[in-house]
This record gives sequence, C-alpha cells and structure tokens, in this order.
Amino acid sequence: MTAARERTFPAISVDDGVYAPQEDSFLLCSEIVSLDILPGARVLDLCTGSGIAAIEAARNGAREVFAYDISERAVACAEANSAANGTTVNVCLGTLDDALHRGPFDVVVSNPPYVPSRNEPVGMGLNRAWDAGDRGRTVLDLLCASMPALLALGGTAVFVQSELADVDESLRQLRSAGLDAEVVRRQTIDFGPVMHERASWLEATDQIDIGCRHEELAVIRSRRR
Repeated sequence: MTAARERTFPAISVDDGVYAPQEDSFLLCSEIVSLDILPGARVLDLCTGSGIAAIEAARNGAREVFAYDISERAVACAEANSAANGTTVNVCLGTLDDALHRGPFDVVVSNPPYVPSRNEPVGMGLNRAWDAGDRGRTVLDLLCASMPALLALGGTAVFVQSELADVDESLRQLRSAGLDAEVVRRQTIDFGPVMHERASWLEATDQIDIGCRHEELAVIRSRRR
C-alpha cells in the first residue's frame, strides 16, 4: 500500500484467510466517499472481508452500518479493523438472505466474488473471496436480483466487478428490476496471482484474448426510484 493510500483509506490489517484490500477495494471506497446520500444513511456492506468498505462508510458520516460475510475469520478481522479505526460497524456472520431481514438500507456497497472459476465455489477457504463460477456471476446474479428488496426508496447501491464477469449483464439485470444503473468508475489493472494462474483456462474458454494479462474493473452505481 502506498503512502497516499495510507493517508486516504482506512488502516487495515488482514489475517490469514481474509481477502486483503486491493485495487478493486480502493476503487469501491473512492466511490463510497463521493456519495451525497451517505451522511446519516443506513448502510449495508455485503461480502465485507477485511471491512474496509464498511469502515469507509462509517467514517464518512453513515448513521448505521451493517457488514456481512460468510467467513468467521472475515467477521473477526472486520471487527478488529473497525475498532482500530475508531468506527462503529455491526459486523455479522451471515448470507445475503440474512442481510435482507435487516433491510431496507439507504446505501448498499459490495466487493463481491467475481472471478471466473472452473467450478462453483465451495468450502470456506480464501478462494471464496473471488471464486464465482464459470461466468463469474454466482454472487453477482444474486446481488442484482436482491437489490430492489435491499434498497429503500431513493436508496443507492455501489459495487465493483471485473469486465470478465459481464458488466453489461449487471446493468441489464438492475435496469430490468426497475433501478437506474450506470458505470461510474473504471480502472484497468494488471492480472494478479489468481488471474495469472487461470489465464490459460480463460484463453481456452475464449474469456480473454490470447496473451491478455490485464482486466478492466468497473464500479456500478444503481438507484431505486
């Protein structure tokens, strides 16, 4: 992490088995702090991992923040990071269905798993932070379908994904559900270790061009009218 990021983003420590904040995390946080609706808002962070997005919301004026993850390690890590940053975040062990019972929310944020994988995600290992089935949409499809129920009227959602998980499909699903939706941030990054390991399979399945070793991240913002 660069010195600039240390000054700008929450200070985060990550335990073994918890996804460490990377470019997608920072891109999402940059959008979170720009939300006019955030001060005084009731916020949900899904797939919280280290807790960085929830903490960013809390320290930028959110009234109440709930952060959900299916990993006990992630929950403990997010709780510790929230305390270290002097923020109040209600960190919960649970699924999207559990979070629905807490809704609706003024703001929903998420850095969900979106990396294409040969198999559907199983178990509770670190791979659950990125594995998302052969199209990268195992969690994204659920997230998009649930957004109208998660959001209060006038509420806003922001989440980040890779172009490899079909950004246009996320926009289509959100708009079909009656939400306004658009891409508000983009960033091209080099492949990390997981994507490098899967590059040959992605080439063989025509998901990337031969020799491609970069991807575009996109932050999608949607609003419930």
